[in-house]
Amino acid sequence: MSLEFLISKIKLNNFLLIGRAGVDIYPDPPGTKIEHAKNFVTHLGGSSANLAVELTKFGGKCSLLTRVSNDALGRFALNQLDFYGVNKELIKFEDNESRNSFAIVESTTEDHQSIIYRHKASDLFLNKEDIDFAKIHNYDCILITGTALAAQPSRDGVIYALDIAKKNNIPVVMDIDYRPYTWESQDTAKEIYNKAAEKCSGIIGNDDEFAVISGNYSEGLNFAKNLSSSCDLVIYKKGERGSITFTEDKEIKKGIFPVKPLKPTGAGDAFMGALIGALLKSYAIENSIEIGSAAAAIVVTKVGCAPAMPDLDEILNFMKNNNINEGEK
Repeated sequence: MSLEFLISKIKLNNFLLIGRAGVDIYPDPPGTKIEHAKNFVTHLGGSSANLAVELTKFGGKCSLLTRVSNDALGRFALNQLDFYGVNKELIKFEDNESRNSFAIVESTTEDHQSIIYRHKASDLFLNKEDIDFAKIHNYDCILITGTALAAQPSRDGVIYALDIAKKNNIPVVMDIDYRPYTWESQDTAKEIYNKAAEKCSGIIGNDDEFAVISGNYSEGLNFAKNLSSSCDLVIYKKGERGSITFTEDKEIKKGIFPVKPLKPTGAGDAFMGALIGALLKSYAIENSIEIGSAAAAIVVTKVGCAPAMPDLDEILNFMKNNNINEGEK
């Protein structure tokens, strides 16, 4: 494959996303610490759901494949997906006393607390039968988040989906999305992420996540660069120091849009969703990275993740009034 092939498949606008749809609650008003809260507000969350919301705001046609708990919170997540225009037809209820992924997140950066409940998480009960039900071959581009690889049976189900995608020449883009508390060990994470990476056309992660995949913190950047020999698009994010994008024939270094954040969460989902959305809208890869960076900057200034995802008009207006810095050279 090639970057041109990946982009051509993105432009067909037929996306399958595999990962979680969760429920986030935030102490209200913003700035309130969890232990002092008297009121909370509730929003859709979960990395794949957030990503689907952002891509949908670019006109993306997104179907989400996951499982949700067979209770009021699972139904809340489904109703929220309806509200944002994300196709939920592939989502099944999970019984088995499972619980929907649930997070309590502060809208503050000072001593920020995000408390995430993932015990017997419903989305991690995704299985090979669900993959068969989804008919992977009917989609043109698959987007996955790495939390879906963290436990069984979802782990085997996702690898099975990647094998089907590879067999059918369907590109897969993975956000590493490493959450250590959901994995047995860092060694297992390294093994499984590498197995998945071999089947992906695009990989996006931050310096800590590439360090886990490489097995050595000092080798994360080199590992990402070397991946570009077999992967069409590799984006190595460095937080405030910007990002480096590796393709088969170039390195693209970009900075960030400095903002005063309200919270540190949601930026990665916004970045990937807007990046794919910009490519869908025929922006060049360099411009698409900047659009993704702008989306990330916007999201951290607002309460929530899904409701904070900006559309293209908001992003372009933001970019007219804010300058991207040079980043680390």
